[in-house]
Parts: sequence; structure tokens; C-alpha cells
Amino acid sequence: MKLKISKRAEKIKPSATLAVSALAREMKSAGRPVLSFSAGEPDFRSPARAIQEAADAMARGETRYTATSGIPELKAAIAGYYKGRFGLEYKPSEVIVTGGAKAALFEAISVLVDEGDEVLLPRPAWVSYVEQIELAGGTAKTADTSDTGFVPTKERMLAALSDKTVGIIINTPHNPTGAVYGESAALAVADIARERGLWVIYDEIYERLVYGGARHVNIVQAAPDIRDRVILINGVSKTFSMTGWRIGYALGPEDIIKKMDDIQSQIASNPSSISQWASVGAYAGADDETEARRAEFERRRDVLLGILGGIEGLSITRPDGAFYAFLDVRGTKIPDDMEFCRRLLEEKNVALVPGAAFLAPGFVRMSYACSEENIRVGATRIGEFIRGLA
Repeated sequence: MKLKISKRAEKIKPSATLAVSALAREMKSAGRPVLSFSAGEPDFRSPARAIQEAADAMARGETRYTATSGIPELKAAIAGYYKGRFGLEYKPSEVIVTGGAKAALFEAISVLVDEGDEVLLPRPAWVSYVEQIELAGGTAKTADTSDTGFVPTKERMLAALSDKTVGIIINTPHNPTGAVYGESAALAVADIARERGLWVIYDEIYERLVYGGARHVNIVQAAPDIRDRVILINGVSKTFSMTGWRIGYALGPEDIIKKMDDIQSQIASNPSSISQWASVGAYAGADDETEARRAEFERRRDVLLGILGGIEGLSITRPDGAFYAFLDVRGTKIPDDMEFCRRLLEEKNVALVPGAAFLAPGFVRMSYACSEENIRVGATRIGEFIRGLA
């Protein structure tokens, strides 16, 4: 007899970005010259200070359980970072360290969303937000940004609200579009939260990766009066090229952080002790490396735009942050993004992520968190593919 699977598990969809990455790896191991631009993973090594701190921690025997919410040294480093970068004061009891930023999001959503609740998302939206909201019994409602430079407007967000809406999830710099929301967008979100009594999860995992004249805006810094309605999400994965260490964190109201701590105590006990010490090292001594890598991402972005910018039928909104370009393929001879990605992979050995995974059919996401050589070869193949369509 087949075992019963829960409705919750039946409903959940696997991560499209991870699925594409896995397929690309399979094809490459089979001998295909595949270039994958699917995963949001920097190709740099973790900072030397992080690696040394991890080694030192192991040598000291820091290999036991830690406090559920994280070691005091890392929580102090996080609070110090937010004080120095944004001028914000957070107590240790208002900080929780988690097994990656995804875990921080899941725990926050689990605390804040009940069965039947609605949560507002600007669309396109990162793949995991919708799934996590649904796992908590809620429903995602979206506000389209495809014709507003991928930045949400107050009018669109208000139109998507209902009496069931309990909160808003904001991600800036944005995955998948690379858009950076300015102060006006942050203040619009703050206005809505204030007027409608909503909470805000503010995911700023890419906040150090902005380019040109763009500036990241922290919503609590911009609107201090809504501090008690905001849960900030961040981590070391993108800023410090530490994806595999799996350290994220949240800062927010003490009662919410305590409930997140309670959930974490039942599902993970605590994040890896060694990864936490590595993160202490990153915050203590990786600023110069971080800036150098940010500049390199900006240069790679410009290389990519230089190659793809003149291709007939392909439209790109210039990304100001993160490390993604969101390509509009609706003007090509294959306007279906799923079919576009399938044929591009089969015919040119280039892996991109369909926009449908981000609630944006007709677009595809390309990560430039890889070598310049791969970017040049991959972008050239994309151009050849589009120009060669019958």
C-alpha cells in the first residue's frame, strides 16, 4: 500500500533555480559543454578571515550545540554591523541567527501567517516566497511591476490589498530583476504598513551589491516609526560569497524574534557552530574583499549588457543591484519562456531560469555571478540562438 502524502507536501513545488542548476550539472557530467547561469551563487572563495576563524573555532573545540538563536559574538557582530551601516540599534534579543536566510524567512512567515491570511508581494517575485506563504496556510497576492521598471508603486500595492491582507514581503535589491527600490518605494511600503496595520518582511540579502548611482535604502532607517512592524532579513551568503556555510539572520521586534527562536528550537536546534564563527570572521575583516567583489560584479554586468543589449527582439531593463539580468523574450520568435529555456539549453548548452518560476512568464533570468569568460561565451551563444531562430 502506498503511503499517504500530506496535502502540504503534495502542493509544494521544488525550487526552479535549483532544478535548472541540477539539470545543467547532469548534462555537464555527461560531457555536454553546458554553461549554467541559473543559480544565485557567487563564484568567489569565502573571505580568508572567515576561513581562518572557522579553523580556529574547530581547534578550540567550538563543535557543540550553541544557543538556539546564535552565539553572542555573532549576534553582537550583526547588531554592530546594522549600527555602523544604517545607524540602527538592535539588542541581542532582537536578533536571531538561522541556517541561511531562507530559514529566517520561513520562521518569520510561520510566526506571522495564519490559515487564510494574504500576503502582498511585488511581482516578479523570488520563487520561495510564494511556497513558504502557502506552507504556512496563507495566500500570496501580487502587485505587478513589469511596466514600472520592476519597482512597486503605492497604487498597485493598495489595489492588491484586501481585508485578509496581514503583511508585505519586500526584496531589494531584487531577485530576479536586479531592481533597487529607492526611498520613495520604501516610504510607500511604510505608508501602507502604517495605514493598514500590516507587518513588513524586508529581505535585503543583496544590500551590499548595488551599482552606479543606485543606493540601497533600509526601510527602518527611512521610516523609523514602523520599526516594530518590520522584520529585516539578511545573511552572509551573497555579500561574503558564503553560500555553503548557510548562515542567515533576522532582526525585529523581540516578541517576534522569540517566537522564531521557539520554532527554530524544534526544527534545527541551532545553526552550525563553525559556520557562525566563520561569519564572525567575515564581519570582522572582509570589508575590502566585499567592495572589490561588488566592483567586479558591476564590471561583469556591464560586459553582459554590452553583448546582449543590441539583440533584436530581446529587451533588458538595466539591473542596478544583485547579480541578475531579467531578459524579456516576448519580442523574440519564442515568446514562451519555458520553451525558450528548453531550446536554448538543448541547442546552445546555456541554462537560464524561466520567468514563470518568478510569476513573470515571457521573461528569463540570467545570473552573472560567474566568470567573465563564461559570461562572454554564454551571452554570445544566446545572441546566436536568437538571431538563428527561424
